[in-house]
Amino acid sequence: MDYKIREIEEKDNKIIEKIIRDCLIEYGANHEGTAWADPNLGQFSKIYVGEGNKYWVAEDENGTIVGGVGIGLLDSNRKICELQKMYCIPDARGTGVANRLIEKALDYAKNYYDKCYLETLDNMVRAQKFYEKYGFKRVYEPLVETEHFACDVRYLLDL
Repeated sequence: MDYKIREIEEKDNKIIEKIIRDCLIEYGANHEGTAWADPNLGQFSKIYVGEGNKYWVAEDENGTIVGGVGIGLLDSNRKICELQKMYCIPDARGTGVANRLIEKALDYAKNYYDKCYLETLDNMVRAQKFYEKYGFKRVYEPLVETEHFACDVRYLLDL
């Protein structure tokens, strides 16, 4: 399957919100302390604007959005960004679309940041292996306090 990776548009907001919520339900993360409670979840086209902030969606050959990923500022003093809200629908997993999304995000991040941080959940084992494949190293303390206090696994990548 061929996928098109493009920047998010306003018409995509609710679609990507549903994908994220469905994935969070799948992993039992539909509660406070995760992206589930993020008040900006359905407003990505409004919040991922400006230099160093961007969100992309992946569309299949039929124009159906199957996943997305964002880069956002985490700590301006240390030039650290965060890989944010990277989720794909189950049918798209294992197709290579996640590789295309993360490569797009990390290539973009290198233009603005020195390091990339992410938070995930312990039960998202496949995601952890995926991040490690891209060179992310596990860190055991949060770099900053985020609203995702339930995320118990953290990674950092030197860009």
